[in-house]
Amino acid sequence: MSNPSLLILPGDGIGPEVMAEVRKVINWFNKNRDFEFNVSEGLVGGSAYERHGTPLHDDTLAQAQSADAILLGAVGGPKYDHLDFNLKPERGLLRLRKELDLFANLRPAQCFDALSDFSSLKNEIVAGLDILIVRELTSGVYFGEPRGIFEEGNERIGINTQRYTESEIERVARSAFDLAMQRDKKLCSMEKANVMETGILWREVVTRVGDDYPDIDLTHMYADAGAMQLTRWPKQFDVIVTDNLFGDLLSDLAAMLTGSLGMLPSASLGSQMPNGRPKALYEPVHGSAPDIAGTGKSNPIACILSFAMALRYSFNMREDADIIEYAVQSVLADGLRTADLLGQGDLAPISTSEMGDAIIAKLLVS
Repeated sequence: MSNPSLLILPGDGIGPEVMAEVRKVINWFNKNRDFEFNVSEGLVGGSAYERHGTPLHDDTLAQAQSADAILLGAVGGPKYDHLDFNLKPERGLLRLRKELDLFANLRPAQCFDALSDFSSLKNEIVAGLDILIVRELTSGVYFGEPRGIFEEGNERIGINTQRYTESEIERVARSAFDLAMQRDKKLCSMEKANVMETGILWREVVTRVGDDYPDIDLTHMYADAGAMQLTRWPKQFDVIVTDNLFGDLLSDLAAMLTGSLGMLPSASLGSQMPNGRPKALYEPVHGSAPDIAGTGKSNPIACILSFAMALRYSFNMREDADIIEYAVQSVLADGLRTADLLGQGDLAPISTSEMGDAIIAKLLVS
């Protein structure tokens, strides 16, 4: 295949240092495979604002639009809280998602055996957990109009509008069904059809799309009941598809079932490009953690696993993605831990770069 192109956007806080460990993994693949990733780098978020006065420069957006895949570290931090709303670092990420039409957010929640005791739930409930939440990302209440804060009588009111078209629901539903076909062929759709018209439409459209996937076991659940069931018995689920707001809440809930946000990757996928690859952005779930930036305490695993997701979903390199995930499992099984993963009786934590080196060593073994 032609050499794939990757745009790296390290971002803010711990973003640059966890991305440095991903660079090590990319370099390993460049040296040990019969192709080479073409890597470029740009700025997004607070770092872009400091350089260009905007959280996403048009030139960087153009780079993103031409790249086969984008790897992003993290954006934001308290030092940018004073900025106007449209200049905040997060607006750069939201613009990327919107301009690239990245409508399907994939949030896996996988509990590695070595870390099952880190969950706030009992070991037998989370051990072996491997679920995938597919969240609609470019519509719904975060983008609907009208929105804003207005004067009404003697007080102000805040308005946000939940809005979905059939086509917006259908395309994310098809993405979820396709992913379910690659897994255990189980899909649960979550909404609030009991109180919201958008929920009624959501359920109708997902049910209709399901007719094209007779091999998939499709179920429906109200989103609040889904949250309860995720904490009661999460392993009943395999793939969950839901809207933007509920997906934001449910995916964070599922993330903490695994015990650490520092372990979780994500992907945001759009429509297929002419080369057959989906437009895609990959990023760790954790934030920019400015309080530990530069200390060597950050956990690079989520960012490295985000690259594994890029191999799996953008480049159809499933075996190579498996190799990375196996290396991570092996390192954890050996008892190596960054500071966020320490438990009682564990040895001293290793640094960000040491964790990256340990994963590389496991790649060499495999």
